[in-house]
Amino acid sequence: MAEHLWLDWVKSLRAISQTGLHFSRDPFDTERYQQVREIASRILEQQSNLSRQQIVELDASDLGYATPKVDVRGAVFQDGRILLVREISDHGRWTLPGGWADPNETPSEAVTREIREESGYLTRVLKLVGLYDRDKQGLVPPYPFHIYKHFFLCEITGGAAAGSVETSEAGFFAEDELPELSVARVSVHLIRRCFAHHRQPELATDFD
Repeated sequence: MAEHLWLDWVKSLRAISQTGLHFSRDPFDTERYQQVREIASRILEQQSNLSRQQIVELDASDLGYATPKVDVRGAVFQDGRILLVREISDHGRWTLPGGWADPNETPSEAVTREIREESGYLTRVLKLVGLYDRDKQGLVPPYPFHIYKHFFLCEITGGAAAGSVETSEAGFFAEDELPELSVARVSVHLIRRCFAHHRQPELATDFD
C-alpha cells in the first residue's frame, strides 16, 4: 500500500465501526460494525508495529461517537528562550511539555497541569497559539487515531525545573539552539510559531 494511505483507511474504518457500535440497536448491524472493526484491527496489526494486545487496548479506550483526541502543549518563555522537556520514552529527545487532555478539566487546566507535571513550573495561560491537525503537520510516525494539537502561550508563576516519571530534565533554549526534538510530538516549524507569538502576542491564532 502507498505510504500512510492504508492508515487513513484504517482510521476511517475504525471511526465508522466505533460510531456504528455506539448508535446501533439492531443486533445484525452491531455484528457488521464489529466485523468492520476486526478488519481494521487486522490491517493495523499487519502494517504497523502494534501488537494484537495493544490494538485491543486501543479499541477499549475509545468508546462512543468517534472524535479526534485532544493533545495540549505549553510554550513557556524565560529571557527569550523556550521551555523544553527531555522525554524518557523517546531516546532522550526534547519537546514542549504537554500531553493528552483529561476529562473534567478545561484546556487551560490541562496544559498547566502537564507543564507542572513534566517540568516543575507553575504557569498560567496567556493565549491559544494554534490549533492543528497532527496529520497536516508532518509529525512522525503517524498514529492510528486522529489528533488535534493545541499550543498555548503560557507564563511562569512559580515552581522550579524538575524531572518526572515521563521526563528526565527541563531546560530553556534559544530559537537557533534547539536540541534534537521528539518529532512525534513537535516540529521545528511549530516551535518557531510559538516564538513568533511570543514576540508578537497580538498575532491571530493559527489553525489548519
